[in-house]
Amino acid sequence: MTVTASLISFLIAISLLTVTPGLDTALVLRTAATEGPGNALRAALGINVGCLMWGAAVAFGAGELLAASELAYTALKWAGAAYLCWLGAQMLLRPRTGFELDAKPGGKDGARRNAAQNRMPGAAGVPGGRTRWFLRGLLSNLLNPKVGVFYISFLPQFVPAGEPVVPYTFGLSAIHVAVGVVWCGSLILATRPLGHLLRLPRVVKALDRITGAVFIGFGIKLALSRR
Repeated sequence: MTVTASLISFLIAISLLTVTPGLDTALVLRTAATEGPGNALRAALGINVGCLMWGAAVAFGAGELLAASELAYTALKWAGAAYLCWLGAQMLLRPRTGFELDAKPGGKDGARRNAAQNRMPGAAGVPGGRTRWFLRGLLSNLLNPKVGVFYISFLPQFVPAGEPVVPYTFGLSAIHVAVGVVWCGSLILATRPLGHLLRLPRVVKALDRITGAVFIGFGIKLALSRR
């Protein structure tokens, strides 16, 4: 795989992943709708700084190990392929039919959703002031181990043979952050229409199924790849 092919493939995959509704999208949209665009921007910045920190951890930790050990590379390759296929199958076979941005007051369902929001990583225990929203976004990302697992499974397969593993892997995470910044900015600028769109069952189901199919494809590609 050439560098150009690697970057194009990664950009397509990571862009699709970024626009698929998840915790980060919910946090940015909810903050923009209830606390204003400034605080939403701070939360988005915290989220993307968290991604960059996960990328650095994977690049300098797993990158060195992969470069030095053929056994570690093989084990991680198969584990990553299995994880991506499992994740893709879940999204493909069991797509969500809704995406809740906030909870309606009253009722058991509303109480459960409010309780879940209060337990969200970074939702409490952060100082006040303008830094509060940045730290909320940062902690919601850093305290989510799924981000690290995904990076370890996903990033190494886009490193072309012969390229330095550590800087290239970190560069891929930086590309993800750049895409994330653009997406978060779009969310903040178009909070109401995008929020309405992401509540439509057919949109959420379609995004889940498309992303799931892509993940399965990359998982198979990873399993068949050679160093």
